[in-house]
Parts: sequence; C-alpha cells; structure tokens
Amino acid sequence: MASLWEYANPRKFIATSDRVLPWVGALALACLVLGLVWGFFFTPEDYRQGASVKIIYLHVPAALMAINAWLMMLVASLIWIVRRHHVSALAARAAAPVGAVMTIIALATGAFWGQPIWGTWWVWDPRLTSFLILLLFYLGYIALWSAIENDDAAADLTSVLCLVGSVFALLSRYAVLFWNQGLHQGASLSLDKKENVADVFYLPLLVCIAGFVLLFVALVLLRTQTEIRARRMRALLARERMG
Repeated sequence: MASLWEYANPRKFIATSDRVLPWVGALALACLVLGLVWGFFFTPEDYRQGASVKIIYLHVPAALMAINAWLMMLVASLIWIVRRHHVSALAARAAAPVGAVMTIIALATGAFWGQPIWGTWWVWDPRLTSFLILLLFYLGYIALWSAIENDDAAADLTSVLCLVGSVFALLSRYAVLFWNQGLHQGASLSLDKKENVADVFYLPLLVCIAGFVLLFVALVLLRTQTEIRARRMRALLARERMG
C-alpha cells in the first residue's frame, strides 16, 4: 500500500497520468464508437418499445457513471479527511462536473426514452426524483468549491457535503428496491436472467459502459492535472502578494 500513496505527490501523479492518458483516451474512443455503432445500427428494435429502446446505450452507462462518479468523490473525500492528501481532494473536485454532466445525460435520455412508453416526459418516480436531487448535490458541490477561496477549507466543507450526498447516490441506484411504486423499470443489468436485458442488447451495452468508464477516467485524470496546476498557480500568486 505504501507505493499507492506515492501518487499523492502532485509531480508523481502528473507524470504518471501523462503516460496513461493517451491510452485511456484511445480505448475510451474505440469502445464508444464500437458500442454506439453496434447498438444503434446492428441491433433489432424491441417488440414493445420499438427503436426507442436503443437509448439504453446512452442512458444506462450515463446513469451508472453519474452514481459511481459520486462514490469515487466520496472515496477521494474520505482520503482527504483521513490523510490530508491534496491530490485526492482535487480529484474529487475534478470529478464533480463530469458526474454532473453524466447525471444530466441520464435524466435527458430517460425523458426521451420514457415519453413514448409512459406518455409523459417526467414523473415523480422514486428513482427519477433521487437522480434529480443527486444533480442538485453535484451543482451545490461545484458551487461550494467556487465560493470558498481557501482550498483546504473548501476541501473540508465539500467533503462533508459529499458524505451527505452519498445517501442520494445510493438511493438513485436502489430506489426501486426501497419503494415498489413508480414507473421506472428494474435494473437493465442483473444476475437474474429474467430481469437482465435481452442478450442481443447485452454485449453492445457492456462495450458502451466500458467506453463511458474509460471516458470518465480520462476526463478526471485530465481535470485533476488542471486542478493541481491551478492550485500551484494560486499558491505562487499568494506568495508574491505576501512578498
């Protein structure tokens, strides 16, 4: 485990991520192109939902990443609270806009998918409502970072907010298990063959999910580098003002 903490050093993190980023970015692009082309053009229409079922290749990966991005921020925030490693706090900050965009994509594609099935763009379904609240937490987290000038104080307060918001991240994932009411269907991916998505949609969906995961990793690495450099610049400017 000692070697893992080496990456808490900003220089080590930037050097390593510079080597990894091109490969992660290329794999993300390849998976997204393969998965989306396969899913949209080489899978059949659903016998009940028609062509609208193909929104699954955007909706499900985005929804998964919206939840898991917040959980990644939770882990990074806990590392900050316990170990006081600045890279972890900056990684959480870097992930927030990416997670917010994923949540917006999930909500928007869900509306387009649900409208022909439910006859409405929005219902106050438990999962939809918890996702909307999760988006508000993302926006609040981003705003709180921007509102506080002291980076350490901002990291402390946003870490607490991240802990609270994690409840809604988990609710977004398991809402349909907690409440039986609601129009939203069960999980598209399940160990239960009866609940799992049909095999013809399954493999391209997995490729799309891999693409979204790799895209998230690439964007977070890139944005964390930017946050490290911005923090260093603020520290230099503060030192100049004091001098």
